Amino acid sequence: MYYLLFALLLAALLSCIFFHCRRKKIICKINSMDCRTKCCLLNELVYPFGYDFHCDGGFFSSTWDAPQKQAGYTWLYDYMAPRFQMVFDSLPVYFDYRGRTWLIEFWKGQYGINTGAEIGIYHADTIIPEREYKNTWFSCAEEQEMLSCSFLLCNGENECIRNSGCHWWLTAFLVGYFSRPSCLTLDACICFPNREMLSAFVDGLRRAGCRKDDMSIKGLSVCFVFRGDPDTKYNLITRFFRRFSQWKNCIFCKLYLWVTRPFFCTEDRILYLYYYLPAAFRKLLRLRRFNKHCHKHYGKGG
Repeated sequence: MYYLLFALLLAALLSCIFFHCRRKKIICKINSMDCRTKCCLLNELVYPFGYDFHCDGGFFSSTWDAPQKQAGYTWLYDYMAPRFQMVFDSLPVYFDYRGRTWLIEFWKGQYGINTGAEIGIYHADTIIPEREYKNTWFSCAEEQEMLSCSFLLCNGENECIRNSGCHWWLTAFLVGYFSRPSCLTLDACICFPNREMLSAFVDGLRRAGCRKDDMSIKGLSVCFVFRGDPDTKYNLITRFFRRFSQWKNCIFCKLYLWVTRPFFCTEDRILYLYYYLPAAFRKLLRLRRFNKHCHKHYGKGG
């Protein structure tokens, strides 16, 4: 009995020494890298997941050829999101343009331990009746259909993230920040190729509940403020998952900051996580992972 207890204590001691030495070695390795090397390495690591890392802003964004493009979009993705620790406000804007129903959707909220925002551009193959919107699978805009977008995500009066580009899925995810979706404000702008598409989108934006005071049009660009609707009604199951996921998100966000406490810069923290806890690093980047699983069951036919 005593020998077993001694062996367990010795194993625990040796494990502590091993992990302490390993931790020190990783810290020294990261400190020896220059900023450019860190950013290049980080982008190599995250690119297979469909993301780029912006060293100047300290956030992740999606690439135009991200593998998530194959999944397209359907309403089921948003419905299932809270079950995957993604709690956000969404604003889907549907409109008909040149024989197809288009969907440009805006999201802001908490994605695991990341505060983030998204603008997604999709379309169906034909005109879809309004009653069928939630049953329709939308394909992502192709390269020639991508639109110039930009957004500024703010938490209260503080600027969180700013991103822009010609894209089908413009995103930004700030690692290690916890936010409540209702406290976030998204200032979004989209530039359209012609007046016809712009007018169709504006009509859809008004139907989606955007107030005239929150919208401005200049040339072929539309800018508006997305604050979210505090009166949005969720069913009991969705409310449970939203609250439970946010509770977990808050805990894991604090845990991430504690584990990576030897560093302050985002790129240093993430590289430390990659070397020290590779499984946690992969978990960090599985944003919108549920798309593939839902897509397999849901099918393109809705």
